[in-house]
Amino acid sequence: MGILEKIAEIEREINRTQKNKATEYHLGTLKAKLAKYRAQLLEPTGKKGEKGEGFDVLKSGDARVAMIGFPSVGKSTLLSTLTKTESSVASYEFTTLTCIPGVIEYKGANIQLLDLPGIIEGASQGKGRGRQVIAVARTADLVLMVLDATKKDIHKDLLERELEAVGIRLNTKKPDIYFKEKKGGGLAFNATCNLTHVDEKMVRMILAEYKIHNAEVLFREDATMDQFIDVISGNRIYLPCLYAYNKIDQISLEEVDRLARGEHNVVISCEMKLNLDYLLDCLWEHLNLIRVYTKKPGQPPDFSDGIIMRNGVTVKHTCHAIHRTLANDCKYALVWGTSTKFNPQRVGLAHVMHDEDVIQIVKK
Repeated sequence: MGILEKIAEIEREINRTQKNKATEYHLGTLKAKLAKYRAQLLEPTGKKGEKGEGFDVLKSGDARVAMIGFPSVGKSTLLSTLTKTESSVASYEFTTLTCIPGVIEYKGANIQLLDLPGIIEGASQGKGRGRQVIAVARTADLVLMVLDATKKDIHKDLLERELEAVGIRLNTKKPDIYFKEKKGGGLAFNATCNLTHVDEKMVRMILAEYKIHNAEVLFREDATMDQFIDVISGNRIYLPCLYAYNKIDQISLEEVDRLARGEHNVVISCEMKLNLDYLLDCLWEHLNLIRVYTKKPGQPPDFSDGIIMRNGVTVKHTCHAIHRTLANDCKYALVWGTSTKFNPQRVGLAHVMHDEDVIQIVKK
């Protein structure tokens, strides 16, 4: 029996099993087996040294956004509209057969946008070019899921399931569970909160499925067995995701309103160029980017060339972005902006920067 048959058999077994207190240990073991087989499915099958067909493109710019969606939902049209790149557009499916990169220039940042071939159901098992598409998506900073507004949420649910199957978790944070495999000493299990989804017996059974009998496990939050399996697997990617519902010119206003109110949702029309500015604003917000401007002593700030960084960066990170040795020579910094109580404020290397702050580095 091949891996795909084993996965299908376990999925059938999980669907058949009633979910209650008596079956939760059995379900935990099944889910651990399923995660193990799916991980095997993603491993490269080619022989060592054998060259595969190139598909990914070199990462560039300040952030990378991967567009994922079913065929003919408007990904290529969106790429051509938002960037200067021309991606072939046609009314038939699978127009795009490889990864086409484009660059969005927005608020001084260069955001790399990837137009990936359309995904079909079963992509996580390698159907179509699904496995290659999903492998590229894992390298992105944000997933832009382009959906057909006329199909309601059918496509969204299917795509989320495909990405879930290959270890991409959308709009969720990494579970706060400490796990470390040891050489001996058995299982040391602890929790700093009340656990309602798992207990020590279930943790032991799941670890036994992975042939792990000596480990340290500490739950710092009330996590589920699926989250615990994710932590053991160690190859899960946690990505923010923006859902762009295209073709809103073909549906009723009530339906547009319903879709627009959903969390992480944006409604657009590539054909009529509706709401694309708001889509760019949402991309910026979900990528968590900020701009920091520099200032030379006695001169006005240089607003023409900001440094694009992630939200939460400190003065030390800003120094590294300007020059790798600057942090060692920095005596203090003067900062103007929303991160300070008064302008300018003298701060140290640990000061956290905000969007549109102005910084002047004073060297030793």
